[in-house]
Amino acid sequence: MTHLSNHQGRVLLPAALALLVFLSFFAGLGSGPLFDVDEGAFSEATREMLVSGNYLTTWLNGELRFDKPILIYWLQLLSVKSFGISEFAFRLPSALAAACWAATLFLFVRRERNEEEALFSTALLALSLQVSIIAKAAIADALLNLCLAVTLTAIFRYWRTRRNSSIYVAFAAMGFGMLDKGPVAILIPVAVSLLFFLVQKELKAWLRAVLNPTAIALFLAIALPWYLLEYQDQGEAFINGFFLKHNLGRFHGSMEGHSGSPFYYLPVVLIGIMPSTGLLLTAIKNLRHRLADPLYRFCLIWFGFVFLFFSLSGTKLPHYMIYGYTPLFIILGAELAKTKKPWLLALWPAVLLLLLAALPLALEKVMPSIENLFIRAQLHGLLEQMAASRFSLLMTGAALLCIILQTIPALAPSLRFIAGGALLTFSFNFIAMPIAANVMQAPVREAALLARKEGLKVVMWKVFYPSFLVYSGSFAERRHPKPGDVVLTTIDRLDKLGPIKMLYGRYGIILARMPEQQKP
Repeated sequence: MTHLSNHQGRVLLPAALALLVFLSFFAGLGSGPLFDVDEGAFSEATREMLVSGNYLTTWLNGELRFDKPILIYWLQLLSVKSFGISEFAFRLPSALAAACWAATLFLFVRRERNEEEALFSTALLALSLQVSIIAKAAIADALLNLCLAVTLTAIFRYWRTRRNSSIYVAFAAMGFGMLDKGPVAILIPVAVSLLFFLVQKELKAWLRAVLNPTAIALFLAIALPWYLLEYQDQGEAFINGFFLKHNLGRFHGSMEGHSGSPFYYLPVVLIGIMPSTGLLLTAIKNLRHRLADPLYRFCLIWFGFVFLFFSLSGTKLPHYMIYGYTPLFIILGAELAKTKKPWLLALWPAVLLLLLAALPLALEKVMPSIENLFIRAQLHGLLEQMAASRFSLLMTGAALLCIILQTIPALAPSLRFIAGGALLTFSFNFIAMPIAANVMQAPVREAALLARKEGLKVVMWKVFYPSFLVYSGSFAERRHPKPGDVVLTTIDRLDKLGPIKMLYGRYGIILARMPEQQKP
C-alpha cells in the first residue's frame, strides 16, 4: 500500500470501512419519519399488502399502483413481519442492499486493481451524500443499484476470463433488477456492455454472452413468473400502467412535474458525490492518460451512458444518476490512492459545510419576500429547528475540523481526506436531515397519529402525503372537502375552506374539521 504499512492496512482500514458503512447506511435508520412522496408511497403499499394478504399486486390508498415491480415490496413485507410496522423495518431492506452493493464494489476492485483502491472506492461510495440518503430510504433504488453493480461487474469479469459462470451471475442479478425496478435493469447493462465490447472489437464475444441459453433461462426463471401472474391478474391495465406509463412514458415526457434542462444532472453529480467532487475534477484532468486501461474505459462507458441517457429523458429525478456512480467511485478510488495534497480536495466539503452554516442567515433574508404561507411556515420551522440545535455553529466547527485534519502528518493523505469527508456526510445525515424531517414530515406523522387515536376519517385536499396513511393505518379520500369532513391540508389553503375547527397545526400542516351544514 502506498500510504500505509501492510500491517496497518490489513487491520485498521477494513475495520474503519465497516464502521463507515454502518454509520452511513444503518445508524439512525428508524429515527426519522418517512419522507413523502416516495418513502410514504412504498411503505403504504407494503402496509396495504400486509393488511390485504394480496402479495401479487400493489395498491396505494385503495387504488392500483403500477409504479414499480414487486421485489422491494416483498422485502419490506418480510422486514415488517419480522420487526413490526416502523420506519426501521421499511428502510432495512435498502440499508442491507446498500451494504451488499458496497461489498460488491470492494470485492471487484480488490480483484481487478488492489486492496487499497478497493478500500478507498468503497469508502467514497459509502460517504457519497446521495448514496447515504438512498441507502436509508424505503424505496427501490438501493436494491436496483446493487443489481446493476453485480450485473456489470460480472460482465466485465466475463470479458476478462470468458467464464460462463460470470454471465450466469450477471443474468441472475439482471433478473432480480427486473423484478425490482423493471426494464432499466436490462437497458443499462445491455447498452453499456454492447458499447464496451464494440470498443474492444469483440462483438462476437458479446453476442455469445447475451445469447447464452442457460443465462437467458436463469433470467426468465427469476423475473418472468411475477410478470405473467400480474398480467393474468390485471390484464391490459398492467401493460398500460407499468410498461407504457411508468417506463416508456418517463423517457418520452415529464411525469409528475419532474422535468429539467439537458444540464440538469451536472449539479446533481457535483453535489451528489460529495465529498469526492475535487477528486472528480482531478480525474477529468487525467482522463487521457487512463484510457489505455480497459477497466477505466468500461467505467467511463458505464457512467457516460447513464449520464447521457437520463439527461435526454423527459422525466428527471436526482437519484437516476446514482445508477452510474459505481464506476465513478472505481475511478475516484484510484485517484485518491495517488493524492498528495488532500487539503485541496478537502476544500470542497469544507465549503459546502460553510454554505450550510450560512443557510439560516440566507433564509432570514429571503423570508420577507415569500408570499406563500405554507413555504413561510416551513422556513420558519427550519429556522426554529436550526436555532435550537445550534446548526450554524456545528456546521462551522465541522468545516474547520475538516481543514485541520488535513494538517495531521501522522495520517496518510488519503485517510485525512476520508476523515474530512466523513465530517461532511455525517453532519448532513445526523444534523441537517433530522432537522428537515422534523419540519417537513414530523407534523404529518403527528396529525396521522391524532387521527388514528380519535378514529377520524380524513380527506386530503390539495396535498398527497402517503406517509399519513401509514401512520393513521387507514385510507384517505382525495377530494374537495364537504361539511363535517376532517381535512388534511396546508395553511395556504385555509382561506378557501371558510370557518373551520383546528384539530392540529404545525409548520404549515393542518388537520381541521369542516363545520356541519347548517339546517334551513
